[in-house]
Parts: sequence; structure tokens; C-alpha cells
Amino acid sequence: MSNLEELHGLFFEDLKVGQTAIYARTITETDIVLFAGITGDNNPVHINEEFAANTMFSGRIAHGMLTASFISTVLGVKLPGPGAIYVSQTVRFKAPVRAGDTLTVRATITDLVPEKRRATLSTVVTVGNKTVLEGEAVVIVPLRSSVAGA
Repeated sequence: MSNLEELHGLFFEDLKVGQTAIYARTITETDIVLFAGITGDNNPVHINEEFAANTMFSGRIAHGMLTASFISTVLGVKLPGPGAIYVSQTVRFKAPVRAGDTLTVRATITDLVPEKRRATLSTVVTVGNKTVLEGEAVVIVPLRSSVAGA
């Protein structure tokens, strides 16, 4: 096994429809503030309690893209993991996320296209029993043979 192969997650040959991986994380005030700073998205619904209290959410909420960004964690670290290339992601925001909420991000392989080394995954984020985000991701996954000889 080469050193490069040891760095990889799963290879296309390892994947099966129905395979699932999850990642869980509690969203903190710090996450929201740092995300606002990094992205420049200082919408007061995320950072100003007085403003946010008068919105349809009745209080501050986390950025939707902060929630969605944890899908990348599952794909890049767990399934398929290191070496996978994110091609696309659809996202439907279903409910707000707030500081203190624990997200469970689940990715499940729904389709494999061997000739393109592409995997399609259903992506769902929940807080407790409530779905807060749904979508679909497509990734390109390396073949074992493409790394083994490196």
C-alpha cells in the first residue's frame, strides 16, 4: 500500500448503494459569529437578537449555509472520505437551526455510476426528529487502481 493510498477514504470499488455515514455537532454561538465573519454574511437575523425577535423566526438563527456546510464534513471525512471530489449539492431548507441545536448530518448512497466514478448521495440534516435540511450530493470517487500505482 502506498502512502497516498493510506491517506484515502473509501475508493469507488468499496461503495454500495445504501451505505450511510453520519456526523453530529452542536451549533454554538461561536460557530455562528465565526461563520458571519468568514463569509461576510452579517444578516441581522443571525447576529442581532432584537432584530431577529421581530422576524418569522422569533429569534436568531444559524446561517443555512453553515448547516449545509457540515454535509461536506460527512462526504470529505467519512463517506466516501478523503480523495472524493464534491461535484454538486442541492439543498432545501426545511426549518431553522439555532445555537444549542445538535445537528445530525446523514449521507446515504443512492446511485453509483462506475464509468464516471460518480456517487450520488441523499443528504439529510436533522435536529432531534425534525428534518431541517434535505438535498442530494454528487461526488467523484477515485478508483483504488488510480492511487495504488502512485
